[in-house]
Amino acid sequence: MSEFSPEEAEKRKRAVFESMSDRRQKHILKKGYDKWDPFEEPKDPIDIRKDKTKRTTQMLVREFLQSRSSDEYSSAYGRGVLELALGIVNEDDYFRGMFEFSCWYRELLKKEGLE
Repeated sequence: MSEFSPEEAEKRKRAVFESMSDRRQKHILKKGYDKWDPFEEPKDPIDIRKDKTKRTTQMLVREFLQSRSSDEYSSAYGRGVLELALGIVNEDDYFRGMFEFSCWYRELLKKEGLE
């Protein structure tokens, strides 16, 4: 709105307000017409979640699956990788439990010479 004079900006604001439905006008009036800015810049998108390594879920999944040959995994395997990556990045206890159990089990297999 800074590109217009204060009078022109108010005139445009009033025109937008008057073109709205009664219900929407009431909503704006309830919050305060003076505080309302129909021309404000949109907010930045939500930050993309990253894990401790600063990778997104998509980056983790891609990097992991590229370390496997395509005949080593199925679509169900890929879905499992994606779900686990999402759970870990979102710090979900359900997935953290599965991850920690898997790490523990792998160590058990190594310790007993089965891997």
